[in-house]
Amino acid sequence: DFIELVKRTGGRKWKNDTFKYEIKKQVATLSDNNGYTTEVNLISFNGGKEKLDIRKWNRNEDRMLKGISLTDEEVKQLKKALVEV
Repeated sequence: DFIELVKRTGGRKWKNDTFKYEIKKQVATLSDNNGYTTEVNLISFNGGKEKLDIRKWNRNEDRMLKGISLTDEEVKQLKKALVEV
């Protein structure tokens, strides 16, 4: 059933559109403050290709907050830039 799928994979419904995400791999938890975490995950949004996602989460409500998703090329460029720091 659709509602159970959204609950399992995460997602929100707005008007006539549905935003879905699925955490494919948990890479790291960078911080945890009373259930508010900063995490690095591989996530597929709306069934698309996985992206590296760095984001804050409210794990008490299993809700994603602000973050950034990077393509493979962006990850390569970020890695290169960090090595040079």
